[in-house]
Amino acid sequence: MALSQRSHWIILITAALLFGLSATSPPSLMDDVDAVQAQIARNMLDSGDWVTARLNGVAYLEKAPLKYWMIAVSYMIFGVHDWAARIPMVLAAIGLSLLVARMGAWGYNDCVGRYAGLILATAPGLWLFTRILIPDVVLTLTIALALWSFIRALEETAQWAWVFWVCLALGFLLKGLIAMVFPAGIAAVYLAMTGQWRVWRRLRPFSGMLVTLAIAAPWVVLATLRNPPYFDFTMHSAKGEYHGFFWFFFFNEHLFRFLNMRYPRDYNTVSRPLFWAFHLLWFFPWSAYAYQAFRQKLRLTDRPGRMRLLCLIWVLFILGFFTFSTTQEYYSMPAYPAIALLLALAWRSPKSEAPVRAVAFITGLIAIVLGALFVLSASYPTPGDISQALTLNPDAYTLSLGHMQDLTLPALAYLRLPLLVAALAFAGGTAAALMPRYRVIGLVAMMLMFTFAARLALIAFDPYLASRPLAEALKAAPKGEVVVDNQYYTFSSVFFYANLKQAWLLNGRVTNLEYGSYAPGAPDVFLTDEEFVEKWKSPQRYYLLIEGPSVSRLKDKVELVEVKAAGGKFLYTNRKL
Repeated sequence: MALSQRSHWIILITAALLFGLSATSPPSLMDDVDAVQAQIARNMLDSGDWVTARLNGVAYLEKAPLKYWMIAVSYMIFGVHDWAARIPMVLAAIGLSLLVARMGAWGYNDCVGRYAGLILATAPGLWLFTRILIPDVVLTLTIALALWSFIRALEETAQWAWVFWVCLALGFLLKGLIAMVFPAGIAAVYLAMTGQWRVWRRLRPFSGMLVTLAIAAPWVVLATLRNPPYFDFTMHSAKGEYHGFFWFFFFNEHLFRFLNMRYPRDYNTVSRPLFWAFHLLWFFPWSAYAYQAFRQKLRLTDRPGRMRLLCLIWVLFILGFFTFSTTQEYYSMPAYPAIALLLALAWRSPKSEAPVRAVAFITGLIAIVLGALFVLSASYPTPGDISQALTLNPDAYTLSLGHMQDLTLPALAYLRLPLLVAALAFAGGTAAALMPRYRVIGLVAMMLMFTFAARLALIAFDPYLASRPLAEALKAAPKGEVVVDNQYYTFSSVFFYANLKQAWLLNGRVTNLEYGSYAPGAPDVFLTDEEFVEKWKSPQRYYLLIEGPSVSRLKDKVELVEVKAAGGKFLYTNRKL
């Protein structure tokens, strides 16, 4: 059956409130991948080169381009703004919530569809991993649409198969081969388990593959031709070697990353048990019925049973795949739609009240803890910004919640308003969980309030996670060349907000720009400390962007004139202003 208009509007409004608010600024684009993606799109728009991504003039060959194209088109429509960069991800998150609701209504009924859309829209994991400009939510949308099209091609008209193959191509242009492996692998397992191999012609595999190639291949061909050598099959990844686009994209970014052999290893992983267990957090409070969601009996004689089988295969295939590969927390996002559908079934027909009572207990406990922290932090002063009260744990920052380790009780004084809002949210959720009539809508309201509190916390963290005040100071200062201490990612938001096209990178020939820096004709934008000192002492004006802990390394070698300090980071110049 189709999703009702009432359910459609409930989900649309909920998702728009959650994700639409996230597009506004502040918080600013963060240093690291957030501002990097926004700047690559701007560079494409400014240069007219929509094939090879570049940062600081260096080829950035590791990612597929569709996310950059989407952001660049948003810039063309709305202008170059941080909120414009976020619009494609916001629209994808809203669209994904509606798509999952429609899948639930088609496979089960309107109520399950409504629950599934609300569960996905309010899942903490989806919000957490869409607050930065990574393409996984758009990838998840293409995979979900591909799999829905696949089962509809089997159960309704074969014309749905064309949507399946188009989604595979778009997914490849977002994330590479994994976007093809997941839908194709899940579909193959489903056909095998249901014994439907004999209807494979309904999927139009030969003409469908031609459609996929026609959409995806042109970019691969152009990127290979523009970044030679064309074909290299070196079976190792090492420092200082350059093998062109084809090798780096298909071998280093796909095969070697899967085998955890990639160089440079610029990512972190979580243990496999944590990778699985985190999904209880990513879907809280809805994950309370996870056990029931996965233990119901399978009946393949009707559409609901076959839909449930597809969802089970979908979840286990993706989580199983990453269990044997690198396990970053957000890698499993393509399984979120299936998890939401399975949880919606359990919430629609609960077998026990015990999980809901557990939710009430946990949310009540969280409300008490947050309330206590709100009271305890009241006695601490809040001078400057939050960076003055945080500890530093840089080894954890490649993980999504890594900065949580930086928090101290004095730091919580800067977060008193988000603490209060979150405490009230969880207190309300506790009451709602105990009232069957208002349970689901109350928990949705709880997650809306909690997400708002999280956004307030990000605004408090803004000077620490981004470098926008330094960018504004740089724009207002006299012209000069810019030196960035450490890698490009450390101050990537300055490049975006100051519209900085190129800068010197001090000891920055590492991680994402290292490979492209060895390409023939790559710009020489890297400095050692000795080369920096020589430039700094010259008559020309230079500016230095540097993190607080690194200042002592240079302070004894050169004179540093402070221009601006914010978030534990500094902008210096070598001449008095």
